[in-house]
Amino acid sequence: MDMRKKKLPIGIENFEDMMKEDFYYVDKTGLIVDLLHNWGAVNLFTRPRRFGKSLNMSMLEHFFSLNGDKCIFDGLEISKEASLCEEYMGKYPVVSISLKGIDARSYETAYQMAVRVIIEAAAKFYFLLDSEKLNDHDKADYKDLLDKNMNEGMLGNSLKLLSGMLEKHYGTKVILLIDEYDVPLAKAHANGYYDQMISLIRSLLGEALKTNNSLKLAVLTGCLRISKESIFTGLNNLKVLTIADECFDEYFGFTDEEVRELLEYYDVAGHYDEVKRWYDGYQFGNVEVYCPWDVLNHCDRIRSESHVQPENYWINTSSNDAVKRLSRNRQMLRQNGRLNVW
Repeated sequence: MDMRKKKLPIGIENFEDMMKEDFYYVDKTGLIVDLLHNWGAVNLFTRPRRFGKSLNMSMLEHFFSLNGDKCIFDGLEISKEASLCEEYMGKYPVVSISLKGIDARSYETAYQMAVRVIIEAAAKFYFLLDSEKLNDHDKADYKDLLDKNMNEGMLGNSLKLLSGMLEKHYGTKVILLIDEYDVPLAKAHANGYYDQMISLIRSLLGEALKTNNSLKLAVLTGCLRISKESIFTGLNNLKVLTIADECFDEYFGFTDEEVRELLEYYDVAGHYDEVKRWYDGYQFGNVEVYCPWDVLNHCDRIRSESHVQPENYWINTSSNDAVKRLSRNRQMLRQNGRLNVW
């Protein structure tokens, strides 16, 4: 095995780590181009787990963020778009949160986990306490966003408040990224506190996305398409992009060409037929895609043991518990290729 090869990025979700630590990267920066050419104010991508959603969100964060390292995009597809990079790259304050860690048996514990997510997001902007653009009232509100005992009203308003402060400080609108927004709802459904959690998420997202004048652009990801009525009521600027949509169809998962290139790079091209037979089982829009988690794990194994048998790596990951459980309970309906829950 050639030790000079790039490392396989199994489980790498931080884009900067991916680029700086010499991992093999399947270039999905075209997502940024398409997003800026075809954007809604609020964009929701629903894809299965382990299809690169979190890595793509990290990519967006590093691209837009005022303190991002622009060098990590050198040589990638997006770097060919000079005028777009000039206009958008490194130009916005970015608030990025992930809700996938909110996994609890009780609402009380889940609520504390949600508070922790908001505190961590707010704490990244500690300099706001010294900002000459914010008044004493603003700074008192900011301190409330760092309080582990914040009430539900403050939590629900938190992302909108933080956006407003950042716009005041920088004089520019904010990019909001919310990864795995549906995980707390799936966990709540499994543990019997769904009504409480949907009320909390509706409040948090409604304030942040609907009545937020400081918002430039929001991107959400999830595994399940939660019905618009239950969370996004009145959100007229929402653009939902499911596995049935042709827009953005090649940016989640690996295409056939990308898998061929990866296998050739690692000198295991002879395994292409078995990889295709096992892992080319998904159709997003007009594109047949492979599950990256399966392909990367199998490629890793066959590099050292060429005769190892393929297996379903994806289906054995705990992060798909919600999907498997909902499938078994017949609460997931496949209608015209769309996933709708409840």
